[in-house]
Amino acid sequence: MSETVVADFVGRFFAPGVDGEPPTGRIVLSQRRLVLAADGYKETIPLSKVFDVTIGQVPPEMAGYFNDTVTVAYRKGEGRGVAAIEGTDTNIDRFATVLFKVLLNGTKALARHPAKVGGRVVDTDTRKTRLDVTQGTLSFEGGGDVFAVDLANVVSVERTQRDLGNGSHPVVSFRHIDDGTAVTSEVGMTSGRLTNILGRYVRLRYADLQAELEDLNPSEEEMEVLVAAYSAGPGVSLSKVVDIEPQRLTMLLNGLIDEGLLVDTDEGTNLTAKGRVVVGQRIESVNT
Repeated sequence: MSETVVADFVGRFFAPGVDGEPPTGRIVLSQRRLVLAADGYKETIPLSKVFDVTIGQVPPEMAGYFNDTVTVAYRKGEGRGVAAIEGTDTNIDRFATVLFKVLLNGTKALARHPAKVGGRVVDTDTRKTRLDVTQGTLSFEGGGDVFAVDLANVVSVERTQRDLGNGSHPVVSFRHIDDGTAVTSEVGMTSGRLTNILGRYVRLRYADLQAELEDLNPSEEEMEVLVAAYSAGPGVSLSKVVDIEPQRLTMLLNGLIDEGLLVDTDEGTNLTAKGRVVVGQRIESVNT
């Protein structure tokens, strides 16, 4: 193919026309197409036909063959095709990230940011933007302005109907923590196909964070320290804003650092991105 190849690795796959045991072959991704090739078999999938991408969800007819996969659904003639791709953990994770980036990067979108601050609807104009997808961040540029969303700070995501100035259409609505405040952004792509793919990508990163947070259950004392770290800001000693005995406070701080919710810096002990999400969820639950 003449266009630039952005991923090329060996893995197993299942796709239309494959009978029996899934073959091992080359998986090649360019800016325009995905090619699955093995001895006597080749399937070319134009990226413009892809309407869904899922991670780790193996179609029932393929469940006996695969574990972790990237599954691609696409238009094929008058019907649809489904391809499941399996590789090593490193390859498949990198492939999934690159695939979403190729599908979404540079696409046009209508965005309302912020649509809500906390639970309050704000009167923000819709902007025509261009989406830029980088590792863990969505950036929207348009109207002489740029706003970026760190996907590590997303606390909820849903697909809903909104009028962003072009009639009622599906949009991706996601709530994220911005400097400790829950902010909701609404984004509608130029097609339902791209809106669905963007929703999948945001949900994927949100699910990763939720999986990490599921194992965390901060005590009330620990939450007091986390909220104090958020309220006090950098450079303020937490011992001056919480009523906890110094030795006990040190123990709590060490535990929260070990859990990845706090980090020691030159300016003092600060919240990590994960810690900001935990505090944001607590503040939001109190205000609801």
